[in-house]
Amino acid sequence: MSDPKPRKTGSKPIESITFDEIDQRILEMLQADSDTPIQAISEAVGLSTNPCWRRIKRMEEAGVIKKRVVLVDQTRANVPLTIFIGLSTSRHGIDWLNTFRSLIDEIPEVVEAYRLTGTVDYILKVVVPDIAAYDAVYKKMIQRLEFSQINSMISMEELKFTTAIPTTYL
Repeated sequence: MSDPKPRKTGSKPIESITFDEIDQRILEMLQADSDTPIQAISEAVGLSTNPCWRRIKRMEEAGVIKKRVVLVDQTRANVPLTIFIGLSTSRHGIDWLNTFRSLIDEIPEVVEAYRLTGTVDYILKVVVPDIAAYDAVYKKMIQRLEFSQINSMISMEELKFTTAIPTTYL
């Protein structure tokens, strides 16, 4: 049995790059606020500006840092309602999956989607202003594809939300 090939996430295989506690601290700071100036990051981790910047660039090139984004407040953006949709289907062919991917890409209210193991095949996170908007999303989905079961769950309260990934496993 041969060794698995290094996973490529950018221009360099991730296995060829080593990460240390400084890299972890840099990532933690950037995940908390990607607009943090390099000067502030370098001072916090005990590096000068250029080596700190090179570490960030190396993590971007390796694909560890995928991109930097702005997080928008759902309520202020008038989409306060979060609905999780569990979907099951009796069709598991690649054509169906590709059609499904295309469909959810066309629906901006679908902000997250996952293919699962177990009794539910897919779970979607949908953000909408109200139930009428969710109903429009629902109808758009069932017009294009057939599902054997659709289970909608309305979020009552957000208990935890983060986009930060643990860095201790690097």
